[in-house]
This record gives sequence, C-alpha cells and structure tokens, in this order.
Amino acid sequence: MLRRPPVVLGTLLVLTVALWVGYPHVNFSDADCTRTLRVTAAQEIAPVVEAAADRMADPCARVLVTSQESAATGDALAEPRADQPDVWIPESTVWLQRTQARRAWDLPVGGTSIASSPVVLGVTKTAADRLGAPLTWARVLGSDVRAGLPDPVRDPVGLSTLLGVRTLPAATMVLRGLSQNTVDPAEDAFGRVAAFPLSEHDFLTHDGTPLVAVEADTPVPSLDYPYTVMPRSGERGLAQRLLAVLLDRDTAPALKVGRLRPPDGVVAVPDTDVADEMLNQWAAINLSGRLSILLDVSGSMAQSVPGTGMDRMGVTLAATEAGFGLVKPTTKLGLTLFSTRMDGDRDYEELLPMRTVAEHREAGSLDRLRAVRAISDGATGLYDSTSAIYRTAREQWEAGRLNVVVVMTDGHNEDGDGIDLEALLAELRTLQDPRRPLPLIAIGIGPDASLDELTTMATAAGGRAFTAPDPTALPEIFYTALSGMLCQPPLCKP
Repeated sequence: MLRRPPVVLGTLLVLTVALWVGYPHVNFSDADCTRTLRVTAAQEIAPVVEAAADRMADPCARVLVTSQESAATGDALAEPRADQPDVWIPESTVWLQRTQARRAWDLPVGGTSIASSPVVLGVTKTAADRLGAPLTWARVLGSDVRAGLPDPVRDPVGLSTLLGVRTLPAATMVLRGLSQNTVDPAEDAFGRVAAFPLSEHDFLTHDGTPLVAVEADTPVPSLDYPYTVMPRSGERGLAQRLLAVLLDRDTAPALKVGRLRPPDGVVAVPDTDVADEMLNQWAAINLSGRLSILLDVSGSMAQSVPGTGMDRMGVTLAATEAGFGLVKPTTKLGLTLFSTRMDGDRDYEELLPMRTVAEHREAGSLDRLRAVRAISDGATGLYDSTSAIYRTAREQWEAGRLNVVVVMTDGHNEDGDGIDLEALLAELRTLQDPRRPLPLIAIGIGPDASLDELTTMATAAGGRAFTAPDPTALPEIFYTALSGMLCQPPLCKP
C-alpha cells in the first residue's frame, strides 16, 4: 500500500542542500528516498496498522501490510531459507513462541503488545437460558451442551481454551468431548455446536445466532497482538517509528472501530512447556500427527514381488498411499526419497513438502507419489539420510501433533563415505527429549532388510522396527505401525 503525502516542501529543501554542496547530478525520483517496510499481520489488526502507517506522513516511507493467518505465517517462517517480513504481528505471543521453538530464526525475539482481545466462551442464548445463571466454563463444558473449539494446533483461541480447560474438573473428559467437534472458525460453528470459544473481537462482530459471552473460570491468555521486528529486517528504524505511532493515543479510535481493546500492559503468557504438555494431550486424544517419511528408492527396490505384478517399489508406494487414508486430513505428512547421490553429494531429496493430508490431496501429491520409480544404479544411503530426516524433524517438531519419523527400506546401509552406525546411534540418542517425543518407526521391506540394524536404530529413538519378508504384507504392517504410534494409551492399548 503506497502512501505519499505532498512532498513539495521536502523536495525544495533537498534541492537547496544539493545545489549548495555542488552535486552535479541529483535524481529526485521516488526510488532515491522510498524505503519499504513489509508487515505481516493477523487479519483483524491489519486495518489498525494501515491507519497508523497513514499517520506517519513520511514521503519516503512505504508500508506494505499483508493480512495472513498466524498459523500459516508460522509454517512459512519455519521453512528453511524462508523470506521474512520486517515485522510480524500474530494474534498471540504464544504463537510467536511456538514459531520460534521450531527454529524459524536463530536469535530470540520478543514483541510489544499493540492491542488485546480476551478469549470467551460463546454460548447460544437458547443453551444459556436452559442452563440458567450463573454460567461458568466448568458448568457449560460439564453439561450436555454440545461444545467445540477451533483446532488448537492452528488457532490461538483454541490453545487458550485448552489452557483454561486444564484447570477444570474432569479435564480429560472435557477434552474428549471437544475433540469430536473441532470446527474451522471460518465455518458457522454455531450451526454445529451450542458452545464455542471466541475472541472478544469475533464475539462482537458475530452476526447470526444470538450468543452469550462466558468469561473463563481462571484467566486464560488473551490475544495480545505482539508487534515483532524480525531478526533479518533491514528497516528496524522505520519499524520502531511505526510502533511508536501504533502506541500513541490516536490509535485508540481505530482499535475501537475494529472491536479491539488497547494493550492491557500485563500479558499472561503460559510457560512453553505447559502449552506443549496440553497440546501433546490434545494430540493423543485427537490423533493428529506429523509424519516425516523416508522412502528407499535404491536399485533393489525394482525387484519384482511374485504374484503381484509389481516390484517392491510399487508395493511400497501402494502401502504409503494407503497410509494417507489411515490418518486424519489435518495430519501433516512430508516424504523424502533416498538412495545415493540423489542431490549432488546428498543421498536424499524431498518429494513432498510437509503439508496436511488434505492439502496434499488438493495439490495432486498422490500423482507425484505414484510416479516414483527405483533408481537402477542407486545404492542405499541409509545412515546419512536417516540422520538428516531425523534432525530436520527434531528442529521442526510441533506441539499438538504426534511427531513420528518413518523409515522404509529393503536393504542395509551401502554408503561407505557417510557416517557409520555408531555415529548415527549416538546422534539419535543425543536428540532425544522426553517432553517432545519423536519416535522412529523403521520398516524393513523384503527378505534382504536387516531387522537387527533397523531395531537398533528405532530403539535409539524411542520407536519400533517392523519387517515384511513378504512385501505383500506391507500395507498391513504400515497400518499397524502408524496406528500404534498415532493412537496412544489410554485410548488404545499397546
């Protein structure tokens, strides 16, 4: 968005100074003084930022404001070599912390709250009248009122709700009930449920079913819209000037119009470990996963499987494709192929980026998977590839999902130029974190796979190894392996 107040006086001043010092060539095009500040902001705060940029009245400043969901921004920033905006304003400091925990940037950053919006439980007036006063979260969520929430892995309101539920009696039972009704806030939630958490902004702008707002029994994190100057910003001075405008008293009318409150000065941010613990409980109940799959495409995968009309590669691809149907559409899945020297000296190459199963289906990823073929002269670079995929999964570990690494191979390591087994095991053990589990499932395909080797690798990473001497049994083994990891006690028995 380009903002250019009149610049006549400024131009005359520059011209006078330039002539005085005797510059022979002065180009007064906009490019000489225009600086651009790129801001990515949550949708409801974006108009407030644009209004503040208008008030800066700087002929050399251009502020580009992009409105984007915080979860989508966090995912983009966590990608290797991601392009960062100069300023990010997510809905919540909790989201800022979660994105930083995924190694989205190297230096720790903090944000300054520029607005606030408490989280409330919206209850239809019909349900509220039936329950009667006083209304509390414990009373509503412990009743037979059908309640839901936005996915706490994607929505800060959902995460704040989990943090409020943890203090309620029978919290596990409440979570199980909520997990049956995870609703996209973009949908009409109250067409499905009678109670649903909202930010105060969304409650005040709700147009539809009459609602009653119920405050949390104990305080939960509000949306606090932290103004965050990103580590790689080249416009830190301009960013600080915009922040100063956002914090002045003239911003209050824009906040009021946007149904937001001024920053309250006291931001209750939960400990990251507490948030992760609740999201891990949610993942176990909701069975939402993050699968990093490493798939062998070495030459031996071209061996035919009797009675199937397919080779090992074809049978494995069929089992992998079936895996898309074993998990929820919200489960994230990324797939990397490995052999030897697939990408320069690297033994591995990404085929499918980490996306939800629903996104993969929409993007036609299954067609890309079906097109995979074994590399006729490729050997098995098992150790280097496992090391790389596991390190990446650890760096990008996500709370609220059951993070799992799956390695599928029909052989044993054949790359003598890479790390050895002892080095791999030492690395896997070093990368363990009991608070952020990342088990490794190793699946051996065909009679040549080394079960001892795979068991040793999986055990070092808190996982299990499976073998399918008969590759036709692979779909069943794949199902057993994934369902065992994605369904945890007490819901499922080991």
